[in-house]
Amino acid sequence: MLEELTIRDFAIIDRLQVRFEAGLNLLTGETGAGKSILIGALGFLLGSKAETGMIRSGAEETLVSGIFDVSNNSSARQWLEEHGMSAEEGTVILRRSLKNTGRGAVYIQNTPVLRQDLAEFTATLVEIHGQRDGIALLKNERQRLLLDRYAGLQAELDAYGLVYNELCAKRRSLERLVSGGQAGEREMELLQFAVDEISAAKLQNGEEERLQEEERRLSQFEKLGSALAASLELLSGEDAILSQLRKLRTQVETAAAVDTALGEYARVADSAYFDLEDCSSALSAYADRQSFDPARLEEIESRLALLQKLKRKYGGSIDAVLAYRDESLQRLSSFQNRDEEIAALQKSVAALEKEVHRQAEAISAGRRKAAAELEPQVQRILADLGMPHARFKADLPRKPLENGNVVVGPYGVDEVQFLISANRGEPLRLLSAVASGGELSRIMLAIKTVFIVNDDIPSMIFDEIDTGIGGEVALSLGLHLAEIAKNRQILCITHLASMAVRADNHYKVEKQIEGERTVTRLVRLDEATRVREIARMLSGDSSAETSLNHARDLLAKYSGRRGS
Repeated sequence: MLEELTIRDFAIIDRLQVRFEAGLNLLTGETGAGKSILIGALGFLLGSKAETGMIRSGAEETLVSGIFDVSNNSSARQWLEEHGMSAEEGTVILRRSLKNTGRGAVYIQNTPVLRQDLAEFTATLVEIHGQRDGIALLKNERQRLLLDRYAGLQAELDAYGLVYNELCAKRRSLERLVSGGQAGEREMELLQFAVDEISAAKLQNGEEERLQEEERRLSQFEKLGSALAASLELLSGEDAILSQLRKLRTQVETAAAVDTALGEYARVADSAYFDLEDCSSALSAYADRQSFDPARLEEIESRLALLQKLKRKYGGSIDAVLAYRDESLQRLSSFQNRDEEIAALQKSVAALEKEVHRQAEAISAGRRKAAAELEPQVQRILADLGMPHARFKADLPRKPLENGNVVVGPYGVDEVQFLISANRGEPLRLLSAVASGGELSRIMLAIKTVFIVNDDIPSMIFDEIDTGIGGEVALSLGLHLAEIAKNRQILCITHLASMAVRADNHYKVEKQIEGERTVTRLVRLDEATRVREIARMLSGDSSAETSLNHARDLLAKYSGRRGS
C-alpha cells in the first residue's frame, strides 16, 4: 500500500508531499489543476519511461519518492529477498530522479537498480488503470491473459510452453533433415571421393619432410660429390690438415714435457686431431655410399607433387589433410544414419504432438469453465453500472484447421476474444467494434471487479475512468470502487460528485500562483472543505446554498457507506 508520496520539480509541481490511507482515496479538482500530472509523477516513480520535459522549468532535476507498506505483500517481500534486499519494519522506500542532462537514478531501499528492475518490483505493488488500459483490453492477447489469470492456468501454461517449444525445435530439426535429402546425397558423393583419394595416398606423418630432404640431395648430387672430394683432399692429402696436426701434436707434447702447464694445450691438440680423423673417416664412408638414381629422383618428385595437390584441396599440411579425411568419415557416418535419425525424430515429434494436444485440451477445458463462471458475473456488474441489457461472452473459437488437423499455438488451441452486446436485441460483437469510451470504462471495471478476487496487488489507481458517464451509472461506479476498496487501496481521479461522495479519503488538487510561478498543491479535505468541493463539482459554485445543501445530502447518504 502506498503510504506517502513526495514530488519535487515535476512539471508544474514544485514541492508536494502527501500521505495516503487504506480504502477509497478520491482526487478531485478543476480541469487543468494537475491531477493527471500527479498520476504521471506516480507512474514515473513506478518505472514508466522518462523524458526531460517532465522536469519543472528552471530546475536541474526532478525527484519522486514513495513509501510503501509491504508487510502483507508476500510477492513484494519475495522479490526483495531474491534481489538481496529486505523491507525495514514492513516498509520499502523507492526513489527516482532525472536530471535535465537526461541522466537518471533509481533506488530501492537505497540500493541502485535498473529501471526495468523498478518496473518489475512495482508490478507487485500497484496497478494503474486508465483510458490506455481500456484500449489494451481490446486486444485479444490481453483478453487471453486476463482469462487465463482468472482461471489460474499459469502453471499449466508454463508446462505446456516447455513441451510446445520442444515440439517446435524437433519439427525444425526434422524439416532440415528431410529437406536436405538431395543436397545430402551430393555431399556424400563428394565426401566419399575425398576419403578415397586421401586414403589411396597412404599418407604418413613426417613423410613430406623426409622426401624433401632426399629430393634436395639427389637433385644436387654432383655438387655434393664435389664438396665431399674436396673436403677429403683437405683432410687427408699430402701436407693436408691431419698430417699437419700430427706434427703439431708432437711439438706441443714435447713442450708440455718441459713445462707441465702446457699439458692442457697438448690435450687440445690431441682432441682436434682425433675429431678431424673421425670426420675424415665418416665423410669417406658417406662418399662411398653415394650413388645417383634418376628413377628415385623422379619417384620422389612425383610423390611430392601428389602431396602438394592434396594439401591444396584439403588443407595446408599433411596433418590437415588427414584431419579432413577423418572429419569426412564422421560426416559420412552421420549421413548414413540419416534415415535412422529421421525415423527417431518422426517418432519423437508424434509423441510430442500427442502430449501438446492433450495439454492444450486440458487448458481449453479450464478456460471454458472459467468463461462460464466469468460471463454472468460481468453481466451482473454491467447491469449495476447502467447497462442492464448488456450481454458479455468470453468466446473461445478454435484455431483454424490446417490440412484437416487441429492447429496448436504457443498458448493452446483457443483464440480468446471478449464479445459484448450493449443493448437488447443487438448481436454479440467484438469488444473493439461496439464499445464507446464510457462503455469501455464500465466493461473494464466490471472485469477488474471480478478479477480482483484473484489479484493480490494491494494498490490500484484509476485515472478518470468515469469519462462519458453520469447520473445513476456514476453512483453505481462509485459503489463498485468502494467494494473493491474494501480489500485494496484505491486512488481514483474523478470529475463526478456522485463518485466523490463515496471517498474514504478525499483530496483536492489545486493550481495556485506563488510569486510569478504556477504550482500544483494537493490538500486532504476535512468535512467542511469537502462539502464545498462537492458543491463545486455539482454546480460549479462552491458557495451557493442550494449546491451546499445538495452536497451535504449526498455525503450524508453515501459517505463511508458500503453496499448503499
